[in-house]
Amino acid sequence: LVHVVNKQMLMMLGTEKKLLPSSVINQVAKAKAAEMEEQQGFPPGKKAMKELKERVADELLPRAFSIRSNVWVWIDPVNGWLVVDAASPSKADDVIKLLLKAVDRMPLESLRVQRSPVAVMTGWLEADEAPYGFTIDQDTELRATGESRAAVRYVKHTLEPDDIRRHIAAGKQCTRLAMTWNDRISFVLTESLAIKGVKPLDVIKEGEAVTYSDDERFDNDIVLMTGEMAKLMADIVEALGGEAKA
Repeated sequence: LVHVVNKQMLMMLGTEKKLLPSSVINQVAKAKAAEMEEQQGFPPGKKAMKELKERVADELLPRAFSIRSNVWVWIDPVNGWLVVDAASPSKADDVIKLLLKAVDRMPLESLRVQRSPVAVMTGWLEADEAPYGFTIDQDTELRATGESRAAVRYVKHTLEPDDIRRHIAAGKQCTRLAMTWNDRISFVLTESLAIKGVKPLDVIKEGEAVTYSDDERFDNDIVLMTGEMAKLMADIVEALGGEAKA
């Protein structure tokens, strides 16, 4: 499902996963192996048993319980962004692999920046100052780099500069930082450069004074959010020293 508005592409990628536990396959295969042993007088060998399990899996798969999941993908061909709304990096990688199989000649590169997000976020906290256009919110995670991997998490808690500096002096670095961009979008930036927990503040409200149909409202929200998100991501990249070319 692909929806295009103002040169922005929003798509929903649906996947289906069959739940077929290996214990179920082994149980059925064991029963069939017992039948074979009774018929032929000896148990199936290692190779025959492997083939039997494969046949059992093929037989059971159509009846297995299915789990469907939908993932939103935004493609911005104007600014060259592909954004996956996934819960984890591994899920995002799975989505990208499916896209590459479905779409021919789709050149993709992972975003790389000049400066380490961990080092930069730690510096912002230590200086108690965010880059222009950003403010630091009340959620963060500081994690030690040694074997202990000790971590301190602040959730909806005032980040006292002296406390934060003590943690940094003890060897902890910032791995997650909640921020707000231009009083318009709040989000959490992670050590892997993922942007999580995106919440529009005044962006969507700007179009509420005008009466729209449901379809028009949907399109208007897409235009507003993609426009703002493209600017936000560009500012994040700039705050991290700019894009690092391969």
